[in-house]
Amino acid sequence: MSTNADRKIALITGSSRGLGRNMALHLARQDMDVVITWRSHRDQAEAAAAEVIAEGARAVVLQLDVADSSSFPAFAAELKSALQQQWQRDSFDFLVNNAGIGIHAAFAETTEAQFDELYRIHLKAPFFLTQALLPLIADGGRIVNVSSGLARFSMAGFSAYAAMKGGVEVLTRYMARELGARRIVVNTLAPGAIETDFAGGLVRDTPQVNNALAELTALGRVGVPDDIGAATAALLSEGGRWINGQRIEVAGGIHL
Repeated sequence: MSTNADRKIALITGSSRGLGRNMALHLARQDMDVVITWRSHRDQAEAAAAEVIAEGARAVVLQLDVADSSSFPAFAAELKSALQQQWQRDSFDFLVNNAGIGIHAAFAETTEAQFDELYRIHLKAPFFLTQALLPLIADGGRIVNVSSGLARFSMAGFSAYAAMKGGVEVLTRYMARELGARRIVVNTLAPGAIETDFAGGLVRDTPQVNNALAELTALGRVGVPDDIGAATAALLSEGGRWINGQRIEVAGGIHL
């Protein structure tokens, strides 16, 4: 077990539930402390923090709406205060840009409002939130931008969502290039089909969809949140220190 002085601190956006919550638990089991963000359900964030604490890690809960970029400077100030109060530090080590939503709509039926919402959350937020937090990210830190297998292969109904994730993957390479002088590592983590409430629980709750995707996957099943949480922890472990500017798909070998 590491000492408090040695422990790394990770901020995971959208970590009150879903994949972000699972990531937080896996990082806690790897002796990392976690900043959990929530948008509208503080009770879920507090429950996630309690799970992290039960693993022997420290957790702080902060509200953040990634769809509202005007709130990012105030969030950065709140985070700086929390770091000083809870850890007596002025920086944190790992940023995971995870927060997101799923909108399932055919290309011909996708509205401009849907497109704009996906843009604000999935592409604009990782760009400008990371920018706002750069002064607080430790030199030698790491950033993980969450993309999707849908940026590599196509499934009807996700054109706008996947377009944003494609942008995130290009952004990752540029961030890795430009932040290299500070030894900040930046990678993309791209989950495949996962049993969550994404897109209304489409994969988790629709047997025909679940089975069809499993048949397309080399390992014969769709993913579960633990697959993604474990992969995130591995990428942020000491063993991931020389992986930089890469897209890492965690999908069991779908559409090979």
